[in-house]
Amino acid sequence: MFSVAVSDVDESQRAGETPDQYVLRLAEEKARAVLSKARLHHIILAADTAVVDKGIILGKPRDMADAAEVLKSLRGHTHQVYTGLAVFKVNDGQLLTDLCVTNVPMRNYSDDEIEAYVQTGDPLDKAGAYAIQHSDFQPVENMSGCYASVMGLPLCHLVRIFAKMGVGSDENVPQNCQTHLQYHCPVSSAILRGEQVG
Repeated sequence: MFSVAVSDVDESQRAGETPDQYVLRLAEEKARAVLSKARLHHIILAADTAVVDKGIILGKPRDMADAAEVLKSLRGHTHQVYTGLAVFKVNDGQLLTDLCVTNVPMRNYSDDEIEAYVQTGDPLDKAGAYAIQHSDFQPVENMSGCYASVMGLPLCHLVRIFAKMGVGSDENVPQNCQTHLQYHCPVSSAILRGEQVG
């Protein structure tokens, strides 16, 4: 059983802060921000995801025109999605973090496809102006990294944090993730072995 608690943290990027530092800091700040709402037996999970192109963190588009420009800038090349995880075990104060960086190869979609997608309104509340799972637009091709991370929560990274904390599960998380997302993940085994994959 789980519950959701909204954390109120300033998500502004600090001067000189790299994307990995940014998502890990925000994940930890979010975990600590809800600590007062937690009970002793709780485990707090917090995450932050950033879409990064050429080292620049892309936020949510300001409007439809901005969304179209962002999609044009991402078209036909690979950018990265950074997801930072923080898990706080309340009863002993243990806090562990992990980082997932996924290369995201965007297909060479047309201007007409961009326009049709933007008109749906879907890009307006998405960092990088896209949802990888959008069935009509399908912005990504030849994905070979952690699909779940691009959607916001890299489950195999979470499993390896829990393992370090001595928290186990009878569930086959990698298989369940792949079944749910209908995606054959080529990196789940490496992640579970503790490797950093892109």
